[in-house]
Amino acid sequence: MRFATVAGLCAAQGNEQLWVGSYRDISHESLSLFRLLEPQIEILVLGTGDRVERLHPAVLKQMRECGIAVEVQDTPNACATFNFLTSEKRVAAAGLIPPRGTYMGM
Repeated sequence: MRFATVAGLCAAQGNEQLWVGSYRDISHESLSLFRLLEPQIEILVLGTGDRVERLHPAVLKQMRECGIAVEVQDTPNACATFNFLTSEKRVAAAGLIPPRGTYMGM
């Protein structure tokens, strides 16, 4: 069995794997998993690490066109926002890039 250490957001579906090491890697393709969820999510909360980073406007527009709002925050605040949304019974998902210095070992 092979194990890998991932320093960043990782999602897998079937044979497809999406690796996001920094906010610069976030694209329409890397967010495709979130568009496939059922029931469809209302809001995607993205945590971009230690600080809030600006995503390319086209990526945000494409998600809005799919009916998904995107909230971009630093990762600690994104976690809190996701927890709040789910406590309010909102259909939400989160994509979280760990802040620098976060322990990634087992």
